[in-house]
Amino acid sequence: METDPTRMCALLVGLPDVTVVAVDEHPEGVVVVIESLVQGAWCRECGCRAQVKDRPVVELVDLRCFDRPARLVWRKHRWRCPAAQCAVGTWTHVDHRIAAPRMAMTDRAARWATEQVGRLGRPVAEVARELGCDWHTVNDAVMAYGAALLEADTERVGPVGALGLDETLFCRAGRWRRQLWCTSIVDVTAGRVRLLDVVAGRTAAGPAAWIAQQPLEWQQGVRYGVLDLSGPYRKVFTDALPDAVQVADPFHVAKHANGQLDECRRRVQNETFGHRGRKDDPLYRARRLLTKAHERLDDAGERKLLGLLAAGDPRGEVRMAWHAKEVVRSIYDIDDPALADEFVTQLASDLQDESCPIEVRSLGRTLERWHDQIVAWHHARVTNGPTEAMNNLIKRIKRIGFGFRRFAHYRIRVLLYAGKPNWRLLATITPR
Repeated sequence: METDPTRMCALLVGLPDVTVVAVDEHPEGVVVVIESLVQGAWCRECGCRAQVKDRPVVELVDLRCFDRPARLVWRKHRWRCPAAQCAVGTWTHVDHRIAAPRMAMTDRAARWATEQVGRLGRPVAEVARELGCDWHTVNDAVMAYGAALLEADTERVGPVGALGLDETLFCRAGRWRRQLWCTSIVDVTAGRVRLLDVVAGRTAAGPAAWIAQQPLEWQQGVRYGVLDLSGPYRKVFTDALPDAVQVADPFHVAKHANGQLDECRRRVQNETFGHRGRKDDPLYRARRLLTKAHERLDDAGERKLLGLLAAGDPRGEVRMAWHAKEVVRSIYDIDDPALADEFVTQLASDLQDESCPIEVRSLGRTLERWHDQIVAWHHARVTNGPTEAMNNLIKRIKRIGFGFRRFAHYRIRVLLYAGKPNWRLLATITPR
């Protein structure tokens, strides 16, 4: 067992070629003073033996010691070239084993903080309190080491069989709280679900540019492109992945049908009663029953719904929109792709009949425009459910961070938590 106090401190620091000069104790924590055992240095330009100009002292945040915050005071070497004609001037000794350049934390503390914030999803402020340092010190370390980890993990994306796109709200910026959106790019292949990347905006430009950066072999391996009923995302797959089969997400198809039903209910409410829905109005009382799946209504619920429609829907428009919504849902009860193709074609035509309310006719036109993508689900059987799951993880990071203002920081935090990087690489990387 080691009994020499100096040697014990050196083991505590855990760095080769370093000597412990002093150990001090302060009310706020433990301070360990070290200096590198540097034999000499030579000018990288002219090769002359350098001279020590001065000994700057850098204080670094280190891992807790004896359950107390710790600081590592590093007495560095600043060198200068003695050659008068040399233009190099001065430079400071760098040892990445102790700390990366321009970093206020030791290397081991920065790696630990990166894993705590990135992998475990802890708030930066909580980690900073544990280390007894400033929020920015921890955040700068996480951004530097996190970016280096994501760049080093070249196999993280890997082959993708089905690619999903969906948008999430990044932040509200400016005086008028303008909404800034971003797009999640997710591998929705069964058994290999993972967040691939997050790009700014919800237009076609961002995801298309990201796909274009991937190898041609990777692009050709994407068999299905899963999306909601979004024109920009359809353009992404049409332009960037023309060979991929586009699949409309069943949830969003049913959601659109529910949305048209709700629009019809609001319009009939205003036309019949002359005002928006109030708590005693029949159609307002029926709003939740209307969007509920028919098979989930018990006998009492169905009688109540039909009674409210009889009282508040004199022309039967809302009831027709309700039936249209239920028929759209029944698309996904069909197992035969050929029968589903014929069913969607006929349904889109029937819903556009002049006798239908305007909202139902709009729903029919949507089914006609997205016919191929809706029917493709019966072949592919892939959905955007995994993408919505990734969005939940993204929103958790947003809640923990209490909002983000820089998209680059937001992207790194999200990918570290939900992107499944190879955390074994963290011990091998060196931040720039």
